[in-house]
Amino acid sequence: MRTLAYAEAHAVVLTAGSLAMFCATLIVFPFILVRLPQRYFAEENRPRPLSRHPLVHWILMSLKNLLGLLIVIVGFLLFFLPGQGLLTLIIGLTIMNYPGKFHAERWLVRRPRVMPALNWIRARFDAPPFEDP
Repeated sequence: MRTLAYAEAHAVVLTAGSLAMFCATLIVFPFILVRLPQRYFAEENRPRPLSRHPLVHWILMSLKNLLGLLIVIVGFLLFFLPGQGLLTLIIGLTIMNYPGKFHAERWLVRRPRVMPALNWIRARFDAPPFEDP
């Protein structure tokens, strides 16, 4: 009896967490996508320092990469739980800095249906379409 209650409690928590991640993805993904520059996928030289002070810049970059890593881990878990696993994983990878990031993003947006879908979302929020890479 106790095991059943324990399993039901976990099911409720997992369902609520999956629903929360799904809703957060629906809000965060367009928010980030609309704020990217129009030439984001066309220009390789796009990183800007988060701060002019090196220590503050290092701290902010570390926090940004930790947030991205956390989102990647959640995205991986959502492959096995109900939710937007692939989309969450892509958001996490986009936030992080790593070697080859620009080429990986270009490869992804060159897939036949990806760039039109991204531009459709941008058009819904009155943002200009991305330039082709």
